[in-house]
Amino acid sequence: MIRALALCLGLCVCVATQAQEVRPFMRGSQQAIVAAHQGQSFVLALWSLDCAHCRDDLALLGKLQAKYRKIKVVLVATDAPARQREIQAVARQYRLHRAESWVFADSFVERLRYEIDPQWYGELPRTYFFDTHGQATAVSGKLAPQATEDWVRGATL
Repeated sequence: MIRALALCLGLCVCVATQAQEVRPFMRGSQQAIVAAHQGQSFVLALWSLDCAHCRDDLALLGKLQAKYRKIKVVLVATDAPARQREIQAVARQYRLHRAESWVFADSFVERLRYEIDPQWYGELPRTYFFDTHGQATAVSGKLAPQATEDWVRGATL
């Protein structure tokens, strides 16, 4: 009995800490993400493995997602799909294993950036705070921790 319980507990911990699948972000993915979260507030974070400030934002979002369990976080890595394992490892590192995860999967990245936001030219990190009406507020650069937490707190009420 104890052995079976320990095995079950071990499996539960293993499943809970695994990163979700990293989906290919292509033409139409932005609209699919917004449609899937219709009526919900969520954070869309664009980042890269090679961006130091992105990791600061991921750490902040991971802490906030742990504190405010209702907030939805969607990660979109602007790296190549071949780096999927690294992307999953970083999501686990920053406690974002529950976050929906995507990676740019079109070699014409300018088209993807334009589809996300015609005013975005590729600077990272880039974060969008979507309200329940699907309206987004964009932030380029490192997130302000208190302002970000205030938004998340308000979005989860």
